[in-house]
Amino acid sequence: MAESVTIARPYAEAVFRLARDGKALAQWSDTLKLLAVIAQDPEMVQCIGNPKLSADQLTQLFVSLSGEAAKNADVTGFIRVLAANERLSLLPQVQEIYEQLKSAEEGIKEAVVYSAFPLDDAQVKNLLGQLETHFSSKLQPRVVVDAALIGGIKVAVGDQVLDASVRGKLEAMATALKN
Repeated sequence: MAESVTIARPYAEAVFRLARDGKALAQWSDTLKLLAVIAQDPEMVQCIGNPKLSADQLTQLFVSLSGEAAKNADVTGFIRVLAANERLSLLPQVQEIYEQLKSAEEGIKEAVVYSAFPLDDAQVKNLLGQLETHFSSKLQPRVVVDAALIGGIKVAVGDQVLDASVRGKLEAMATALKN
């Protein structure tokens, strides 16, 4: 897995620079999402792995499936480069890395919210407002249910962790009692 991310990174960075310079971050984001979905389709996975299909044929296939997005010469060129280098299967990783770069450019950080119970949209929205104030940053939440927390939440933003879980408080009490 780490190897594919390492290989995908230069492509994602190149597309990011192209999108940033062209002030088209959102358009490229949508395009890469579409291309990643196409690349993950089971029939397309077979086509990508088929040695009988040339890079030009794969490029034409991707372009035909991309619809409006492929009318952009940069998108077509990007698909052509990936096909020529046999990297079309890396489109999901390219898209993921691109989104990370885009979020960093826009000043948005990912907040992983670990909760003992599922949170509804209203709870996430309310929590997000408080967390953005605490972390002084715009946040993109990702909620993970972790029953081991017993209750409360634990939030990780980059290398900062805010632990307001019952388990965290019990561990803090145990540490205090030992000392």
